[in-house]
Amino acid sequence: MEFDPIFFALAVPAVILAGISKGGFGSGIAFLATPILALVVDPGLALGVMLPLLMLVDAVTLRPYWRQWSLPDARLLILGGLPGVALGAALFRIANADHLRFLIGVIAVGFVVYQLITAPRAGPRAPRDLPWSIGLLAGLVTGLTSFISHAGGPPAAMYLLAKGMSKTSYQATTILVFWAVNIFKFVPYAFLGIFTTETVWANVLLAPFALIGAALGVYAHRLVPERVFFTVTYTILACAGTKLIWDALT
Repeated sequence: MEFDPIFFALAVPAVILAGISKGGFGSGIAFLATPILALVVDPGLALGVMLPLLMLVDAVTLRPYWRQWSLPDARLLILGGLPGVALGAALFRIANADHLRFLIGVIAVGFVVYQLITAPRAGPRAPRDLPWSIGLLAGLVTGLTSFISHAGGPPAAMYLLAKGMSKTSYQATTILVFWAVNIFKFVPYAFLGIFTTETVWANVLLAPFALIGAALGVYAHRLVPERVFFTVTYTILACAGTKLIWDALT
């Protein structure tokens, strides 16, 4: 992998965008950085470049949202995420990721359409109780899709948005969940040879931009009103789902 101007022209904005998404808007489009990098490097290298940067953003954004998460929901997603990561590791070399991308994309877009149809026209978002099995299933899919392509944001978002929590609780919960899921992913990534000397050097050069993106995301989260936040979040989820469908079909 050569660190040429084309690489940095794509990598720098992609990493900043991932940091903004993870730091302020629930990780919904953080996964887009991987396919962007895959335009100029091997997809396996793109995964290896992004994981340490995503872990860095997770670490620095835990403190601003400390203890503002929904621990029961985070626990369910994390517990489901662990076998999801294991399944992703087992299927990494043989699974057809396009089928999975298409399924998740259709569910994500369908979820947004359903929410728009059924949402009340006015009034606060009411918290909802969901069966614990739904949380575990969402965690399983989150861990699986996160391992294969860092695309765990949409399935986690669908579960947490359906709970009707506040914007900060939602954001804090996603940060806690992906902090754990990305740690789970690190060891099998290493055993699969996804990390190389080249990815380490790329991490060193791109880390400042990941931190800039995280800081911008935290600032934007505090600045944006709750109604606008969820409008942006649903829009991101719909765009992420559409992108997954597009990637699967093309």
